[in-house]
Amino acid sequence: MKMKRLVIALLLLAVLLAPVLGQGAEVAQGQCLGYSQEAMTLKIEEYDTNISKDTPYGNPTGIVSQFDLGKAKVGITPETGDVVRIAYEIKEDQKVALKVMNVSKQDLRKK
Repeated sequence: MKMKRLVIALLLLAVLLAPVLGQGAEVAQGQCLGYSQEAMTLKIEEYDTNISKDTPYGNPTGIVSQFDLGKAKVGITPETGDVVRIAYEIKEDQKVALKVMNVSKQDLRKK
């Protein structure tokens, strides 16, 4: 009987903790349109996930997004025209970057 209660308690705990453990960062990838180290912002045109030989990073979607880099870990400094990948969270109405990777200058496909 004690074993059955323990199993029920563990299942209940797992169900209650599942939403907390499932929260993760969003990811966006696209071409850098502007980077300001002073304002700590990055603006990109997002790419889709339709990757092909002709478009190895995806196709431009026309969606322009701006990210707050105040708390972000930035790898190789992005320049206009570079393809970047950003892990971010949405806080209130702002996209707050956690990590920024310069994909075009750190192309892992070549390794």
